[in-house]
Amino acid sequence: MTADSVFYDLGVSRETRERLIAYAALVRKWSPAINLVSKSDLEQLETRHIADSLQLAEFLPNAPGTWADLGSGGGFPGIVVAILAAEQENGLDLHLVESDQRKAAFLRTAGRELDLSLTVHCTRVEQLASLGAATISARALAPLTDLLTYAHRHLAPGGRCVFLKGQTYEAEIDEARRTWQFDVDARQSVTDPAARILLVSNLTHA
Repeated sequence: MTADSVFYDLGVSRETRERLIAYAALVRKWSPAINLVSKSDLEQLETRHIADSLQLAEFLPNAPGTWADLGSGGGFPGIVVAILAAEQENGLDLHLVESDQRKAAFLRTAGRELDLSLTVHCTRVEQLASLGAATISARALAPLTDLLTYAHRHLAPGGRCVFLKGQTYEAEIDEARRTWQFDVDARQSVTDPAARILLVSNLTHA
């Protein structure tokens, strides 16, 4: 199955497919040098990492706002969100936070070469001044308790978090409730039946 057919099956437009294919090529070019994804994962880049990130399309705001992607790494989901937002032209103010200088350089290169609107912050999440984000995303960054600590610093009042989580999500939610109060909607991932997309809102200290 070709990359183009994978993205066609996911229902994205031709322009978005072309950007996603170009993005995948950049990841494969840079990854051997800076380990954006593991060597084995490069073979399933489209069907695992990119398809997983594409699930966040439904959470793109309908009005202009700030979206912060924490621990962006190789751009999952931050660059994918930027690609989706480029077609919508809704004025999304996208910020990618990545402390690794080489990965941050990759994110900036991807943004420039794919003509995306985004800002890359090369610093630790907890050291960055509050972004006042309406939406915060993260994938494979940290346990939920830590993610909520990071998010609380950067969320605007009434903001929400969208976290891609694996099969331990229930235990992570239980542990996080010892420190935080929040509402959570756990939606099944289309790429892994055991994984969930956690939509977190009304976040406050317990």
